[in-house]
Amino acid sequence: MVKVRLVESPRDVETCLRIRWTVFVEEQNVPPSLERDRHDQTDAVHALALLGEVPAGAARFVFVEAGMVKIGRMAVIDDARGKGVGIAMLRFLEEEARRRGASKSTLWAQVNARRFYEKAGYTAYGEVFGDAGIPHVKMERDL
Repeated sequence: MVKVRLVESPRDVETCLRIRWTVFVEEQNVPPSLERDRHDQTDAVHALALLGEVPAGAARFVFVEAGMVKIGRMAVIDDARGKGVGIAMLRFLEEEARRRGASKSTLWAQVNARRFYEKAGYTAYGEVFGDAGIPHVKMERDL
């Protein structure tokens, strides 16, 4: 069973950062200097997903303008993929963003995850671009 909740402590933030490190730096070879940014300790709203009682995923959003959030750093550990963790985190963050006044969500999807986000209601726009050496596409949806 997947449970998603807001992070509640500095320890929760560290758990999210550990999950992200495993997925992005260790698996996808994202340079360590690009994995964290100032939002992690300031204005990001972090979510932690648990599969049973085991941390299995992390994601966040930040407000990029009034009424619009950018969801990012969506990471699911390898043995939890395909078990509903990603969609549970996405829906949780969308609902939390709505609760905080957002009416639109944007994100930069890795091209290999584009179908996942399209199934979740996102529409791609613009050209494919590289971010941390990985092809991405900008996507958005109304909340």
